[in-house]
Amino acid sequence: MKKAIVFGATGFIGSHLLRALLGNPDYERVIAVVRKPLALSHAKLTTLIGDLALLPALKPQLVADEVFIALGTTRKHTPDEAEYYKIDHDYPVLAAEIAKANGARSVFLVTAVGANAGSSLFYVRTKGEVERDVLALDFDHTHIFRPSMIMGQRDEERPGERMIIAVWNVINPLLVGPVDRYRGLDGEEIARAIAKAAQHQTEKVRIYHWNEMAALLRA
Repeated sequence: MKKAIVFGATGFIGSHLLRALLGNPDYERVIAVVRKPLALSHAKLTTLIGDLALLPALKPQLVADEVFIALGTTRKHTPDEAEYYKIDHDYPVLAAEIAKANGARSVFLVTAVGANAGSSLFYVRTKGEVERDVLALDFDHTHIFRPSMIMGQRDEERPGERMIIAVWNVINPLLVGPVDRYRGLDGEEIARAIAKAAQHQTEKVRIYHWNEMAALLRA
């Protein structure tokens, strides 16, 4: 029986991931670190209210075997690059550092396709830098998930994104071979792939693009 911590449990992928872990008999306890109370109760669930600034104070309670990090924002919600970097880089790295210091052996991190710490593009550079810095923590097992377009119905109304997803549904079958990593997956499917990856951990570092996530869903 394992214990898990989920950061980003109110997000699109994180909310599905939280439910998947709560429904998995392998876990006796799941800790969700959120900025506001969850509209969810479960015998296994412990909810901690916190953010980047409060994480050090929560450290004694952040004890688990595995840490799942699905944190992130958008440029629309966080136009300031410094604040964006705190949410997409500093918060995930600090969360992983604390979990590792408390004995966590595995980390599961959601970034994005094309993540590259050497890129001149702010978004992909930030994703690459968070990967780099979490890898440097040297967990026994590091799992990095790089989705492309995240499909599915969100609670928040996003007309522009809905239009892009509609286009992606058309081109998705055309993305084959070397470009299949750009195929879209539903947020719930990504969450299920992450939960499945936790069931069989052998490699020290594993990176998952569309093909690897799709294989987990078929297994």
